[in-house]
Amino acid sequence: MIRRQVREFAEGEIKPVAKNFDESGDFPRDTVAKMAGLGLLGMLVPQALEGGGLDTVTYAIAIEEVARVDGAHGLIMAAHNSLCTGNILIAGSKEQLAEYIPDLATGRRIGAWGLTEPASGSDAASMKTEASWDSGAWVLNGTKNFCTNAPVAGTFVIMAVTDRPKGNHGISAFIIERGTPGLRIGKVEDKLGMRGSATSEVLLEDIRVPADDLLGEVNYGFTNALKTLDGGRISIGALGVGIAQGAFEEALHYAKDRKQFDRPIAEFQAIQFILADMALRIDAARMLVYRAAWLKDHGLPYKAEASMAKLYASETAMWVTTKAIQVHGGYGYISDYPVERMFRDAKLCEIGEGTSEIQRLVIARELLKGS
Repeated sequence: MIRRQVREFAEGEIKPVAKNFDESGDFPRDTVAKMAGLGLLGMLVPQALEGGGLDTVTYAIAIEEVARVDGAHGLIMAAHNSLCTGNILIAGSKEQLAEYIPDLATGRRIGAWGLTEPASGSDAASMKTEASWDSGAWVLNGTKNFCTNAPVAGTFVIMAVTDRPKGNHGISAFIIERGTPGLRIGKVEDKLGMRGSATSEVLLEDIRVPADDLLGEVNYGFTNALKTLDGGRISIGALGVGIAQGAFEEALHYAKDRKQFDRPIAEFQAIQFILADMALRIDAARMLVYRAAWLKDHGLPYKAEASMAKLYASETAMWVTTKAIQVHGGYGYISDYPVERMFRDAKLCEIGEGTSEIQRLVIARELLKGS
């Protein structure tokens, strides 16, 4: 039922405007507000906190259906749900949950999450942003970059070093609201793809954060960030599946309509084999995503499975969109056809929330734990 509902919404509201927002790079405020009204920004939040109280499998299906028509809208939804809101749900106190989650779940505020820095990506221990204790408050200084949703966000979860000698185990998380003195939005990125999704730097200059807005325990920020990313990787896997599904459907439709040598190109074995491999890889990726989501829903270990899902689905999205352009030939290379946009959007899935290389590292480490 939810797949059908989200598909009808995506087809009717997002698909007609996706190309416009890709070209302009503007944030799609109206459609995101409609997504909030449909409950898509609080699917995993308990009903007591104004959320949908739904499971992760259902959430993955919804992201897939949004991304099927536009990756940018899918990324906005994924980052809001899985990162900012997800981190607060994992580590927040009862008071923090009551204060911040209802506004996030209903879309009254958009959430952003800041871990990556100009010199700190996969190596979080090299983080430069610091938080020091001063007269009853934490004082933060530093820069975050590649923060999805940051230019429009009302609530931020920011990571900062609180005990540098401890490396990854000396990082803490803080909840910061827009309008806090010292918080500024820096450069808004001009991206290859996902252009309707707003991404920017977040500049932190002597921001005073009350003790009550420390998220979780001191020095446990990175530990909770890893838990957040495990769930986020299911989101990015679903995002990749959706982009791939959309590109496959475009290629299938084009192959049936496009004629060469007096017959549809879908009748040529070379094209048939491409379509068959597309369908095969998408189904395999979808099952990996659903497995990881099911494990999470049942309280079972899912770290390796989430990385497998994210890795395979993101590389599938890149492969499928590349082949979709090949099926379209020259027409696939111009912006009149959506596969060109889907191809650019897909690349983010191999980079964001842990590169493909990091996913292989996570999988290998989990395998070796049990050997």
